[in-house]
Amino acid sequence: MDRAAVEAWIRAHVEPVGAIETAHQRPWATVLRVPLANGVAWFKACSQAQAFEPRLSAALFARWPDRVAEVIGCDEERGWLLLADAGTPIGVVGNPLRAWLMALPMYAELQRGEAAHTHDHLAHGVPDLRVATLPARYEELLGRDLPLKPSELRRLRAFATRFGALCGELAAHQVPETVQHDDLHMANVYAHGEQLRLLDWGDTSISHPFASLVVTFRFLETRNQLAPGDPWFARFRDAYLEPWGGDLAGVFALAIRVGTLAHTFAWARQRDYLPEAARHEFDRSFAVILRRAIARTLQ
Repeated sequence: MDRAAVEAWIRAHVEPVGAIETAHQRPWATVLRVPLANGVAWFKACSQAQAFEPRLSAALFARWPDRVAEVIGCDEERGWLLLADAGTPIGVVGNPLRAWLMALPMYAELQRGEAAHTHDHLAHGVPDLRVATLPARYEELLGRDLPLKPSELRRLRAFATRFGALCGELAAHQVPETVQHDDLHMANVYAHGEQLRLLDWGDTSISHPFASLVVTFRFLETRNQLAPGDPWFARFRDAYLEPWGGDLAGVFALAIRVGTLAHTFAWARQRDYLPEAARHEFDRSFAVILRRAIARTLQ
């Protein structure tokens, strides 16, 4: 990244009042903190894996300014994004459960509205994980060198036909496919007073919308220590499904099962863009995601 060019671009949009500092640097993105007279702005340089994020973020802000971060600047070609401060991640205050009762229907409304823009998003690089593509993605996954034991790999291979059938069953319900955040957890929901905003769209795909809660539920289990059968999960499900209308609890359960397996495809894609030196550490977490998917084959 050309730091001088980045800072010149930032200064064309805002007037920093101090040094622009690196907040964090990852293989998939670098984030800079930009101090302003009235607060702070955030610059993000996206890697090739997430090159679609600046345009997607700008499009979402244009249509949903009350629930995503304000986009100050966007350079699609260079993968640069400048955002206004959105407050504090809800994880900082313990990932409060009631915040999700507000965030999930808000997110569902956005998804429903974005269904009309699915083809535009796909045309501009948002990954395609629509349900019809998933059986082929599963076969691709089986052809990879995965960080699993031989018995675990055999379990995945044995489930391929069943997975295809589940995808067909899910597609038959005809829930419109749309943006699926795929990283919807307490570090990406921000609060400013009573205002909640959804951030960090770099892992988004076009897929079955209900699969978004695979990640949400995983972090509620691991960070909030909610047992899988805790009544809160039904409350979250119902809050999320309310904007979709109808009795969709059965479809939701199916989407979570399929989506837990499909989530591994997104991880595999991310791995493809990593430098070799970063893959060993990545695979430690990837193995956890794969094993959660394998558990769904036993249902």
